[in-house]
Amino acid sequence: MNPASATASIPITLTQCAKTFRGTRVLEPLDLRIDAGETLVLLGPSGCGKTTTLRMIAGLETPDAGGRIAFGDDDVTALPIEKRQVGMVFQSYALFPNLSVRGNIGYGLKIRRMPAAAARQRVDELLGMMRLTAHADKPIDQLSGGQRQRVALARALAVQPRVLLLDEPLTALDARLRDTLRSEMNTLLRELGITTVYVTHDQAEAMELGDRIVVMSAGRIEQIGSPRDIYYRPANRSVAQFVGTINRLAGEARDGMLTTRGGAVPLPSMPPHTSLHTHQPHEIFFRPEDAWLADPATAHLRGCIESSAFLGERTRLTIGGAAPDPLLIDVAGRVELARGTPVGISISQDALIALS
Repeated sequence: MNPASATASIPITLTQCAKTFRGTRVLEPLDLRIDAGETLVLLGPSGCGKTTTLRMIAGLETPDAGGRIAFGDDDVTALPIEKRQVGMVFQSYALFPNLSVRGNIGYGLKIRRMPAAAARQRVDELLGMMRLTAHADKPIDQLSGGQRQRVALARALAVQPRVLLLDEPLTALDARLRDTLRSEMNTLLRELGITTVYVTHDQAEAMELGDRIVVMSAGRIEQIGSPRDIYYRPANRSVAQFVGTINRLAGEARDGMLTTRGGAVPLPSMPPHTSLHTHQPHEIFFRPEDAWLADPATAHLRGCIESSAFLGERTRLTIGGAAPDPLLIDVAGRVELARGTPVGISISQDALIALS
């Protein structure tokens, strides 16, 4: 039996939800719809409003007057967390040290007075799903960080929530374990099909886990879109610079080309309502992996190697002289170039990004 199967997925709608703490507006009014069964990731730096948004969905915070939160057709704006049927996993996991793994997972069922036989069956299902059966009777302090994370997730799912909320659940883990569990989490969320809101500041987590990503900054939504939209079609410079690494080319627009310090590149298609005045200062952007080294005689740009960082499967080159700012270019890991080596850089026109 699928642990989520007893509860149908529902959409979530936030309408004009703002939040003010002690006279300071920390979240501007936002409108947001989360589809039934969707995993929506709230991504942004610390203090951008993503956790406040999650806490309002949970019922731990109430929006300012005029804000409304609905689960399906139910207005839950005034309902506390215990009446919203949400499962929540915190960064700290908040597990009970005096209870075993089984006791932690079944805690919510005990509070709800589920019959003992049914509760045990439910906990056994989740132990199996999370590969924790062999650890069922262990105390929490005998588990690894990854096992504790799975216990916290199982506890959240035990009560068959309508909505699953995760607040940076992988942050406390080391990098290798975080990568492994991120992949496991992705598989699990797809299997569950439960409406999920996931808060993180980690771009890799957002890209792998999100059906859609909401990029937030300074209490506002900057962009909502699929991971590919956010990465390849950022709405503005704030999104482009926060999500991944991006290069800036600044120069003069002339005859369909941007002329800059080290040469000229073809101008990309402009976003709607963007006017381009020829012979005026202009700038465009591109990702490090969307350029390649070429013969300086025929390349778009020419410069020299300033530094080289070997990163295993790729080498990241810093190239000076090609544009007003140094450019970062990713090449195959086996490429070795000495500092000062002259190089040419070419860029695919469809990889160039014009930003408002």
